[in-house]
Amino acid sequence: MYKKTYSMLKQHNYLTKTIFALFLLVSANTLSAQTIIKGLVKDAKTQETLPGVAISVKNSTTGAITDENGGYQLNVLPGKYTLVTSYISYQPLEITDIEVKKGEPTIVDIPMIESEHALGEVYVVAIGRINSEISLLSSIRKSNAVVSGVSAQQISKSQDRDASEVIRRIPGISIMDDKFVVARGLSQRYNNVWVNNSTIPSSEADTRAFSFDIIPSSQIENIMIVKSPQPELPSDFSGGFIKVETKGIPSENSIQVNYGIGINTQTQFKDFKYSKGSGTDFLGFDNGLRSLSGSVSSGRIDNNNKDQVNNLAKNGFNNDWTVKTKNPLPDQRFGFVLNRKYTGKDNSLWGLITALNYSNTSKTYTDMENSRYGVYDSNNDKPYFTFKYTDNQYNNDARIGALANLIYMPNEKHRFEFRNIVNQIGKNRYTDREGYQNTSGFYGQRKAEYIYSSRLAYSGQFAGKHTLTQRDNLDWVLGFSYSNRNQPDRRIINWEENGYPGDAHYKEFQIDQNDITRDFNKLNEYNYTLSTNYTHDFTFDSGFKPSVKAGIYAEYRDRSYNTRFFKYRWIPENLPEDFSYRNVYTQILIPDNYGADKLYVYDDTERLNDYSGTNEQMAGYVGFNIPYNEFNIYAGVRLEHNKMSLKSYTTILGDKSKTTDYSYTDIFPSLNASYNLTNDHLVRLAYGRSTNRQEFREISSSSYYDFDLFSFVAGNPDLKPAYIDNFDLRYEFYPSNSEIFSLAFFYKHFKDPIEWTYLDGGGTYIYTFRNANKANNYGVEVDIKKKLDFIGLRDFSLTFNGSLIKSKVKFEENSGANHDRPMQGQSPYLINAGVFYQNENLGLNSTLLYNIIGKRIVGIGRVSSTSGSSINNDIPDMYEMSRNVLDLIVTKKLGQHIEITAGIKDILASKAKYAQFPKFIDKEGNTHEREQVTKEFRTGQNISLTAKYSF
Repeated sequence: MYKKTYSMLKQHNYLTKTIFALFLLVSANTLSAQTIIKGLVKDAKTQETLPGVAISVKNSTTGAITDENGGYQLNVLPGKYTLVTSYISYQPLEITDIEVKKGEPTIVDIPMIESEHALGEVYVVAIGRINSEISLLSSIRKSNAVVSGVSAQQISKSQDRDASEVIRRIPGISIMDDKFVVARGLSQRYNNVWVNNSTIPSSEADTRAFSFDIIPSSQIENIMIVKSPQPELPSDFSGGFIKVETKGIPSENSIQVNYGIGINTQTQFKDFKYSKGSGTDFLGFDNGLRSLSGSVSSGRIDNNNKDQVNNLAKNGFNNDWTVKTKNPLPDQRFGFVLNRKYTGKDNSLWGLITALNYSNTSKTYTDMENSRYGVYDSNNDKPYFTFKYTDNQYNNDARIGALANLIYMPNEKHRFEFRNIVNQIGKNRYTDREGYQNTSGFYGQRKAEYIYSSRLAYSGQFAGKHTLTQRDNLDWVLGFSYSNRNQPDRRIINWEENGYPGDAHYKEFQIDQNDITRDFNKLNEYNYTLSTNYTHDFTFDSGFKPSVKAGIYAEYRDRSYNTRFFKYRWIPENLPEDFSYRNVYTQILIPDNYGADKLYVYDDTERLNDYSGTNEQMAGYVGFNIPYNEFNIYAGVRLEHNKMSLKSYTTILGDKSKTTDYSYTDIFPSLNASYNLTNDHLVRLAYGRSTNRQEFREISSSSYYDFDLFSFVAGNPDLKPAYIDNFDLRYEFYPSNSEIFSLAFFYKHFKDPIEWTYLDGGGTYIYTFRNANKANNYGVEVDIKKKLDFIGLRDFSLTFNGSLIKSKVKFEENSGANHDRPMQGQSPYLINAGVFYQNENLGLNSTLLYNIIGKRIVGIGRVSSTSGSSINNDIPDMYEMSRNVLDLIVTKKLGQHIEITAGIKDILASKAKYAQFPKFIDKEGNTHEREQVTKEFRTGQNISLTAKYSF
């Protein structure tokens, strides 16, 4: 059965069609609307609406949670009902004798009175949703671990477009390359990601990372980041365990349609270069235009067979190399959401949410400085460029996504969920580059890169939650996820300047043998997970109420990575003398020149760059929750057995391979303790041991040329896992149910941390992965959410979170070019701030957001490996420099159904800048430091206008 299912899933097109067909089928079977009770819930004193209030029909399973505007809706049959409300720090309320007539909506507005005392436990049969600031803070407050998060309500205020923009609003979080999360100064490899309580595969070929830009913000209910280990969570994280929850059961029946347009001041109304694309590029995938033809794709060709060589050059590829120019249209965004909720005659509850998202955006970076320094010229006090280029880069992204979540509650004791999310994103980029390289010699150069990549990510879960008895609860999740990255036909052209004075072509650019290349690679990963958790609550006569939680977890991953690589060569004797100096697009890469005895394509595919692998994990845990007066202790232990098997090839040609197993069995203890100083003040203390294991790519023999880094990235089969001890101390103060002040300290000690390192490739750079000896990471975080009514600004609120972080990686002595330094990606500080204005009477919301990060290492340098060598021979690390980011968003409601949002993101549009800081000793023995810019470009302002219609 498994083999049959697995072979079916291997078919990418079949899988994609099946997923979308399932989505359309579920969407088509919408649930009919019923007679309704609806209204607003407000604070009786201030008249502010209250999101997150639990409302239920007494003696039934019908319930709802108020939305971000305090609204609710209950689907019921005609009759008389009593409503029960529950809300933290407010008095519980019963509203009786509510008469509902057939075909008529019943309006019931509910005033809530704030309680002077802490609420006891109130059991309400409703779907708890963490989609508002109040419900989010309530969840954080009740958590057994150190947790931070962001809710759908805050996302709607910020107008962030995808998960990568959303998540950087969380304390201690920053983003690299617009998609990878850096938590507490630790790079993406030290994070773990779950979507709807199930693992999701890495979307990157070269490292362990999940690209958060692939999830649209409109599909997100909340994002929670667990920062301290817990026994029920997999141990392979240290920076943060990121839990993304997609939209769940709706609070009311509704349909929403939104459409938005946007411009970037660096892109629209200016020249935009592009190459021919396929007819489906606008949907986020290539229709086969860039694929190898059938006869070529089946395997490496015989380079000595003239017929095969001729066929490859003429028919194996898309041979249109033309670069065209246009003025791009404004960015387009479209969204559709369908919400349905239904209460059956047997009081069962059904909920359905379906969503479609589409976007098509462009981005241009022109006159981009893109350089790298080698050893600084200390004699003349000026930089010595290894690479110095100016880039013009043109990007077009198309994304389509769908969500379909179905929830069924037959009664108050059982809940079943079937959640599906699928997103497809296609990125098309053309780059032209001019400058020079100065490694083994000085070369004036031009370069061009055509690259298209598409990514598909699907995640699906079938889950259940069950109240077995008053003291026993069980939940389980069956999950499947699939990730595909297809990079068909990346084309690179390299020109070099003729540097021979007196030559007829002096200072002209020419191409040489192997200077035109094409490569293809494809990554597929399948994940299967099973988890179950059982909780038993004890009750003793003394009032002591401990609980025990235990569970098992199983995960199976299967990944394959395949490549093809080709070079253009020619026979000079059969071509004109000035052939290599001619126009590449119109005079060289043309049908008349192709042939085995003229211009031909050489298949240079190496099996060394392919790999496949599986990873099996089995885990079990037990945790004990021990409340005692104002103390609460949650302690546990997790046992994990992890086995990774990697199949790699040992020869350039053929199928000779070897399989290497990496197997580990480890025990991971954890402790999370809290103490309630008062009802509003608490202190947390946490410890946990975690790990960071190698990924398939990092231990493979595969090598890949990164055009942006001018470098090759290679694996290291000798890598071993890192082990981390994590310590947290946090103070939390909740002035009200929508306000928080928290102050946290953390410390992490790493044994054998996995880091990028630099190797000298004989005239080029090679990056690889290596275990350092140890590392330390520590810092402080502050998080503030505060209303400003105490200074007379009733409709205003403020958010602020900031972090100060420090880290140091230590390598063993005599470790070559490696050197002690901060961990890659670590910022010394991060600041997020926001001012929010919300006026319900005017239907007006506005938000001003600010973000900055401190300079962080993004490129590794090297020190001279010779004992006693001067710092003058060192190559410095490269840093991403700080920049101020300011966003403004204004939303206005027009009547009951229409909402208009206007926004300007990155108002300041300050330059993005990267720099190296070489040190040198002058002739007098004085030490100097210089700042040398290596990369610099303008991002432009993003101006958008969106209209949403709800009915």
